[in-house]
Amino acid sequence: MTEEPDAPPTPEPTRPMPTPTTPLLSDAERAADLERRLAELEASSTARLLQAELKTVAVRAGMIDLDGLKLLDTTELTLDADGNVKGGTEMMRELRRSKPWLFGGASTSSSASPPPVQPARPKLATEMSYDEWQAARTELLKRA
Repeated sequence: MTEEPDAPPTPEPTRPMPTPTTPLLSDAERAADLERRLAELEASSTARLLQAELKTVAVRAGMIDLDGLKLLDTTELTLDADGNVKGGTEMMRELRRSKPWLFGGASTSSSASPPPVQPARPKLATEMSYDEWQAARTELLKRA
């Protein structure tokens, strides 16, 4: 089955044709539907942001197991203008008092301390090649 080269291509419909099962919506109905979907998306994104910020507060408070966040009633928590959780610190303090096994020591953003600075030490003769040793010996004898 080969197509004829002179046959025009069949046009693809750009949008579905209305059928009796999918009626056309009026502009007001479409706007209301879009507003409802927008409100759902805003609520969903706010809830996700609130959970992420609450996890941050929990880690800073020293929570070991973040599954403990499921024990909290987060309905009264809100975000401030900066995106921080209002009342999150107090909630962690109360949770620490009631369920201390969920927490370890408090952490900071950088838990590792930098290694101490060590002064440069001269290279030992056993670490040098023969040529390096000869050059170092010559330099040492010049100074003496």
